[in-house]
Amino acid sequence: MTFDALVYQGLIGLSLAMYLWLLAAGLTIAFGVLGIVNFAHGSLYMLGGYFAFTFYETLGMNFWLSLLLASLSGAAIGSVMERFFLRYIYHLDLSYQILLTFGFVLIFADAARIFWGGIPLIPPMPDVFDSTVPIVGRPFPVYNLFVIFVGFAASVALWILLDKTSWGETVRASASDREMAGALGVNIPRLFTVVFGFAAMLAALSGALGTPVRAMTPGIGTSVIIDVFIVAVIGGLGNLPGAFVGALVIGLLKAYGVLLFPDADLFMTYLIMALVLLFRPKGLLGGR
Repeated sequence: MTFDALVYQGLIGLSLAMYLWLLAAGLTIAFGVLGIVNFAHGSLYMLGGYFAFTFYETLGMNFWLSLLLASLSGAAIGSVMERFFLRYIYHLDLSYQILLTFGFVLIFADAARIFWGGIPLIPPMPDVFDSTVPIVGRPFPVYNLFVIFVGFAASVALWILLDKTSWGETVRASASDREMAGALGVNIPRLFTVVFGFAAMLAALSGALGTPVRAMTPGIGTSVIIDVFIVAVIGGLGNLPGAFVGALVIGLLKAYGVLLFPDADLFMTYLIMALVLLFRPKGLLGGR
């Protein structure tokens, strides 16, 4: 592989990693704070893409407004899920979480077929991003650069929100000891609803960002959640920096795998996860 191909393919992998990072960030926050293993997280990604398609292509709204409304729609759905369903199974065994959230996977997939049909949907590229820039002598899509920027901007915003604000301190304290936080006056049920809605918003944003370049189908949520769980395992469940590192590992592996070992791409992904589980069972940044 030449140096030019190495750089070019690396940027492609970086843009893919940012989709995975936004998804994994939401999954990690939900698990780290609420202790919920949300199998329906990929379905929220799917709904975010469908909502963005509806707002942008069907209703003719501005692209930026479509991203915002799709993200808020995902947050609303996530808040309803937590308030009326997940809240009642926190004290139950993990298997109940898996069964309930997997049930939402089936419900959301059928709902997508009813409202949007089974035909793959993809809107046209927004005019502002419908161009390329030369990188190492090859045209590179401007939209991919935009996605990379959004991913890194989101990581900085999450760091500031969770580490540098009083709300972030409250979230971290509630995640560490919810009984003590509640005794100090924190409304734990309300906080958990907001946090889960925020996690769902990140998933919906990732799906909305993917609509100009990735066809939306009712089953796409099931396929993406596999990669996201691999990212979370590699980085360390509940560890946001680990999720970022895991997303980079998988994104770059998939990009370079297309050139270096196209027939063993999926095998290499699972191999890396298996090695992490064997030698770093808590993830690369999850401690020993």
